[in-house]
Amino acid sequence: MITILGIESSCDDTAAAVIQDGVLLSNIISSQKVHENYGGVVPELASRAHQQNIIPVVDQAIKQAGIKKEDLTAIAFTRGPGLMGSLLVGTSFAKGFSTALNIPMVDVNHLHAHVLAHFIKENKEDNHAPQFPFLCLLVSGGNSQIILVKSYKEMEIIGQTIDDAAGEAFDKCAKVMGLGYPGGPVVDRLAKEGNAEKFKLNKPHIQGYDYSFSGLKTSFLYLLRDELKKNPDFIEKNKADLCASLQKTIVDVLMDKLRKAAKDLGIKDVAVAGGVSANSGLRNAFQEHAKQYGWKIYIPPFGYTTDNAAMIAITGYFKYLDGDFCPMDAAPYSRVVM
Repeated sequence: MITILGIESSCDDTAAAVIQDGVLLSNIISSQKVHENYGGVVPELASRAHQQNIIPVVDQAIKQAGIKKEDLTAIAFTRGPGLMGSLLVGTSFAKGFSTALNIPMVDVNHLHAHVLAHFIKENKEDNHAPQFPFLCLLVSGGNSQIILVKSYKEMEIIGQTIDDAAGEAFDKCAKVMGLGYPGGPVVDRLAKEGNAEKFKLNKPHIQGYDYSFSGLKTSFLYLLRDELKKNPDFIEKNKADLCASLQKTIVDVLMDKLRKAAKDLGIKDVAVAGGVSANSGLRNAFQEHAKQYGWKIYIPPFGYTTDNAAMIAITGYFKYLDGDFCPMDAAPYSRVVM
């Protein structure tokens, strides 16, 4: 019986989860509300909050799993990418805990883990995972990538953003409309009430499967600037339509490249992962593409879209099976190519 403790501390969520033989036993997340006051994550505040949260979060994960710490086989932790101060807290805790229990550590690439979230089992009979090879659209506040997933450990990025990520575009456009932080969920909620055809925004024309969202963001800012000169109440009167138009444009850009990649590679198994995969517009687009193009789609439960430790634990489980352990002198990294 292989029992893995996963620890996630790459940004502003302190999370711990326990997976036993691939089946999730517990998944605890402590979010940090303090960043809402600043319109974004403040790294120094995030790392301090991780220091306060990590022991109680791990304790809860172990208790909820119904095990003792002595039952753990290995500890998996997010080594990167992410905020260096936040990563140091999780890495240091993992090193101390593995030393105390005399069990191995497994270091996990955060982006790799988002893809493998599709392999988390909620019971022994769970068999919803994609078949290799499959395509995965990984979209979050920091990343927009199309990944060809050949196995648990072999992944190839075939397309990625050359500037802003999709989630970043959502958040920044929401911020200039005064919708607060994080803006993505607010845009999604308001978009359901708006007309997505009301405003035409710039769609970039990039070669291959790569993305660009800076031009779209700029065209959105120029639209607001020009219209506000005519009517100071423009944003307030058109908020739902602006959100719907923004969301539709971002989703169209994402799906155009993904559709092209799936056609060129002849792959019908297509997954989505990352924080933006919670967006209803993107989920609806996946459903429509499944009907129109015969895709077999994989959309994660909402609890596995944002940062969580279950995805770290399942990735650690597969790496443990391969005997891929982490040395005690391993340092976290803030940036990495998968």
